[in-house]
Amino acid sequence: MATPEAVIEIGSTGVRLLVAEVTPEKKRNILDRSELPLPLGRDVFTSSLISRETQSQCVQILKRFREQLEGWGITPAQTTVVAASVFHEAKNRDPVMDRILVQTGFRIRIMDGIEENRLMYLAVSECLKEEPVDFRSKSTVVLVVSGGSTEVMLMRRGKMAGVHSLKLGTVRIEQQLRSSASSYDDMRRYIREAIVNTKGSLDNELDISEVEQFMAVGMDMTLAAVHVGKPLTTFLWEIDTGAFDRFVKTVQTYSVDECVARFKISYNDAQTLQASLTIYNIFIQLTKVKKIIVPETNIRDGLIISKTSTENEELLLEFNSQITASARNLLRKYHGDESHAECVVHNALKLFDLLKNEIGLDDHARLLLEVAAILHDVGCFIHLNHHNIHSEYIINHSEIFGLSESDRTIIGQIAKYHRGKQQPQDSESFALLPRVYRMTILKLCAILRVADALDRSHSQEFSSVQISLNGDVLNIKSEYRHNTVLENLALSEKGELFESVFGYKVALS
Repeated sequence: MATPEAVIEIGSTGVRLLVAEVTPEKKRNILDRSELPLPLGRDVFTSSLISRETQSQCVQILKRFREQLEGWGITPAQTTVVAASVFHEAKNRDPVMDRILVQTGFRIRIMDGIEENRLMYLAVSECLKEEPVDFRSKSTVVLVVSGGSTEVMLMRRGKMAGVHSLKLGTVRIEQQLRSSASSYDDMRRYIREAIVNTKGSLDNELDISEVEQFMAVGMDMTLAAVHVGKPLTTFLWEIDTGAFDRFVKTVQTYSVDECVARFKISYNDAQTLQASLTIYNIFIQLTKVKKIIVPETNIRDGLIISKTSTENEELLLEFNSQITASARNLLRKYHGDESHAECVVHNALKLFDLLKNEIGLDDHARLLLEVAAILHDVGCFIHLNHHNIHSEYIINHSEIFGLSESDRTIIGQIAKYHRGKQQPQDSESFALLPRVYRMTILKLCAILRVADALDRSHSQEFSSVQISLNGDVLNIKSEYRHNTVLENLALSEKGELFESVFGYKVALS
């Protein structure tokens, strides 16, 4: 019998539990689910603090969920508990998380917007895996509206073109407009201005007006689909855009109490329903799509998939390809030298694979090296001088699909030290990083330096090389005859770190 998996999500408006099992045939069966309201977002967006009352309420909910999980033989240590990014905005988040750990045994991990995008991509991909929807070749927008933010994924012909986490959440909007006794028209105008101001940066990655497919994910869109859409399959709906627009206009005439009575939803959810549907509707109106696709899934499904898909090589490869596609699109956005980047990627990965047993790093580190190789020169957009410093800045302040903040920190450090005589270990900021980060950065930076040196001329003359180990020498041999003066000069400058980390001299012939 498959072991059940449990996840708990602490969001802006409530705490949600999901228990599922994965069968030997890789099918997921939902065993249990629960949801209880929690005014977390209202506390944080009003005072930047989680009130004592909300803390106590959260503890009681989690104790109740703990008892529920005991029936499935699942302990708090076996449960994944995540909090939405709004939790990070609370000034007292650390003592609150400690209180929850002490009193319930649940250890909370705070997600950022990019991780929420990653989990939603996994959930949507799984939901559409065997469905009659073309997710792989069309230009698509995937939109998820929550209490604290709006997550946007832009896909060009099935590949990630951009991801954005917008501070445009339903609870956030409600709290910002509450003090001014605003009307629905005021709220709509506020939302429209925020979206239109964002549209320019989105269009740089994917022309929104040319989008062929719009996917809207979330409880409020599922509610709309049930009332004015039609089911395509069990967990997939389709809504005509005209019908959705009329539904939104109708809902705006309802009071909160009427929404609770008509739609059988909680008071918390009813308070934010109008804002949520309005955000979706305004985004949809920026496109020319006639139908809205609504997958009935959520971040909790994505968490279950991420916990149980380690053996699914196809899913992992697809997910990693979306990460590198997002990195390549970022390089393209800053007019980087794509041919040089691809040459460096090719040689860096060849070096990594040759030294894999000695490196002692996993496949995720290989992915980080690939992204660093793609983006190491992206800072040239700002200035050629010290472009490595600018590369680190761009990487740390950009949204790259599928990469956490710690991932971007590691990649930024690798890019920062890919050139120049300064060694990472000479920097005070590097010394403050956790040891596991430092070793990963040193090893991957040493490899990137050699790979970058092989294309010093940016002419890709060393795009096809043979690399081998002979004693304490790493031999690199080109398949063609070239003048290697520039490359040998670059290797003499950049090979020192490789030799100190791995113990091999680098010889080019």
